[in-house]
Amino acid sequence: MTLADRRLERLVADTGPAGDVLRAASYRAPRPGPDGRSLAWISDRDGRPRLYVGELDAGAVVEPHGFVPTDLDDPALPPADVDGVAWSPDGSWLACQLAPGGGERTRVLLVSPDGARRHEIAPGAAAVVLGSWSPSGSHLGVTIYGEGRGEGQACLVDLRDGTSTVLASGPAAVVCAVSGDGHRVVVRHGRRGDRHLELVDLRTGVRVELVPGGATVADARFGVTGGMVYLHTDAGRDRPALLAVPLNAGRPGIASPVAERSHDDLDVVALDPAGARAVLVWNVDGRSEAEMLDLRSGMLSPLPDAAGDVVTDAAFTRDGGGLLLAGEGPTVAPHLSLVPLVDGLPGPEADAVLPPAPDDEDDAPDLLVTPTLHEFRADDGLTLTGWLFRPRGTLGATPTLVWLHGGPEAQERPVFQPLFQALAAAGIAVFAPNVRGSAGFGRAFSRADDVDLRFAAIDDVRAVVDFLSRSGLADPARIGVAGRSYGGYLTLAALVRYPDLFRVGVDVCGMADLETFYARTEPWIAEAATTKYGDPRTDAELLRRLSPIHLIDRLTAPLLVVHGRHDTNVPVCEPEQVVAALRERGVPYSYLFFDDEGHEVHDLVNRAVFVREVVNWVGGHLSEASTRTA
Repeated sequence: MTLADRRLERLVADTGPAGDVLRAASYRAPRPGPDGRSLAWISDRDGRPRLYVGELDAGAVVEPHGFVPTDLDDPALPPADVDGVAWSPDGSWLACQLAPGGGERTRVLLVSPDGARRHEIAPGAAAVVLGSWSPSGSHLGVTIYGEGRGEGQACLVDLRDGTSTVLASGPAAVVCAVSGDGHRVVVRHGRRGDRHLELVDLRTGVRVELVPGGATVADARFGVTGGMVYLHTDAGRDRPALLAVPLNAGRPGIASPVAERSHDDLDVVALDPAGARAVLVWNVDGRSEAEMLDLRSGMLSPLPDAAGDVVTDAAFTRDGGGLLLAGEGPTVAPHLSLVPLVDGLPGPEADAVLPPAPDDEDDAPDLLVTPTLHEFRADDGLTLTGWLFRPRGTLGATPTLVWLHGGPEAQERPVFQPLFQALAAAGIAVFAPNVRGSAGFGRAFSRADDVDLRFAAIDDVRAVVDFLSRSGLADPARIGVAGRSYGGYLTLAALVRYPDLFRVGVDVCGMADLETFYARTEPWIAEAATTKYGDPRTDAELLRRLSPIHLIDRLTAPLLVVHGRHDTNVPVCEPEQVVAALRERGVPYSYLFFDDEGHEVHDLVNRAVFVREVVNWVGGHLSEASTRTA
C-alpha cells in the first residue's frame, strides 16, 4: 500500500479525526425566533437537510433530539429536503421551502415549531418558492409556478382566508419585502443578469422601479420606520452595494449608496430589529470580511473572525444583543457562531454555537490542506484566479484535477470541500478556477460569458491547463477535468474541444445538448436562462455550436458521469445522451446514478459514495504517467 493509499484510507475511515471532519454535518441558515429564545436552522446531521429548533440561552444552544417533521401530504412525492426557512412575526409558524427528492419542484409548508400543525401553500402548483412575511404575519409572499409555464406569479397569500394578491408575473419573480403598514411591497423579477426591483403600492396599484437598470444581485428590505428601503444590488454599478431609497409619501426618491467598495462585492446584508445597524459581509478575493455599520452615524466596526474563511449568512438576535453567523472553511465544516454585542458593538470573539464544541476540541486534522490563491491570464489577457489544493509533502509537478464550479454565476471560494480533501489525501492536487462568468469579480466579469461570449469561457479552461503546466504545478501528462452543473457542461465542452489536454473527466449533472436542455428543463428555469445561454427561439444555431454532444466524436478521455433521478434542472436526458454516445464509440465510462437525489448530492451517505467513486476514478487514471487509458 502506497503512502497516498494509506492517507486516503485514513481520511475516509469510519473513525479518526480526519474522517470526522470530512463526514461532518453542516449547520446553516440561522433564524432567531421572535420570542428571543428560539433558534431555527437547517442541518443534515441526520442524513439529509432538515429543520431544527432549539433554545438560544446565554450564547449556547442545546440541540434537540430530532428534527421538526416537515413531511408533505402527497404520497406520490419523494421525501423533501429543507432548503429555506423563515419565522412568522409572532413565532407561531415556520415557513419552509421544501425540495422533494432534492429537486427543483419546491413546495412551501407552514409548520409549527413543535411540528404538530402544518399547512401547505398552493399544493396544486408545479412549484412554489418562499418569499417574505408581512410584518403583521397575516400574509406570506410566495411565487407560484403553473405546470408548463415559464413565468411565475409573485403573490401575497392571506393566511386568514387563503386568498392571494398577484403582485408581479415574470421570470424568477420573488416577494422581497413588505412594509410595516402592509401598504407597499418590493418585488424582484427578470431573467438572469437582468433582475429588476419594483415598489408596488397595494392601495393604488402604482408600480415604480426602485433603481434603473437590470442587475445580477437584487434584494430589498424596508427600514423600521417605513421611510426608507434598503437595496442590496449591483444595478447601475459593477459591484453589489447597499443603497438607500427614501420614501416620500410612499413615492421612492433617488437611491444613494450607504456602503460600497470599488473592488469588493457585498455578499450578505442583515438589518437589526431596531433598524439602527446593518451587518455587511464583503467578498475580498474569495474570503469574507465582516463589519457592522451604524446606519445613523455611519461608523464601521469590524466583526471578529469566525472559524472558517467564508461567512454565508448573518442574523441579529431578536433583542439585538447578539449576531449569528453561518460560516465555513477548507478545514471547517459549515457551522453557526454567535458574536455578542455589548452597547451595540461587537465583542472580541465569536463563540461556536452549532455544532457544540467537543470536550477535547482539537485543531483541524493534519491531513487536511488549506488552498492557495493563484492568478493567471486568459488568452485575451483577462485576469483569472484559482484555488490550489496541493497534497501535503509533494514537490514539483503533480497529477491534478481541474474542478469547474456551477452557475456560472457562482464562485469558487475557500469553503468546505470533502471531495477536494479526499483527492489531495490520495496524492492528487485540485485546481479550482474562476473562469469568466463567475461571481465575485464584478458584474462585467460575470457577464463576460453571456450568449456568444461562451466560447471564450471554454477557452479559459485551456488557459487553466497552460498555466498549470507552465508554472510547474501540474504534470501535463496527468491532468483531468471535472465539474458540476454548468461546470459539468464546461467539462464536456473542454473535453471535446481540447481532447489532448485531459487524461480523465468527471461530468456531474452537466448539460450536453443545450437544445434538449431547454426543451426538457423546468420552463421557469429555461425562461430565466435565455440571457445567459441564448434563446432557443432565436439562437438555435449558436446553441448547437456550443453543445458538446455535437462534437462527442472528439471525446477520448475516460469519463465518469454522475446524476440524480430527481434533477429537473438538468434533466436526466442529458447524461443519458452522453453515456449512449460513449458506449457506441467504445470510450471508457462509468455512470453513477442516485435514485434519491436531485441537482445536488444532499444525503451524507450518498456524498461518501460520490467522494469515493470520484477519487477512485480520477486516481485510477492519473496514477500512471505513461500512456492514456482511453
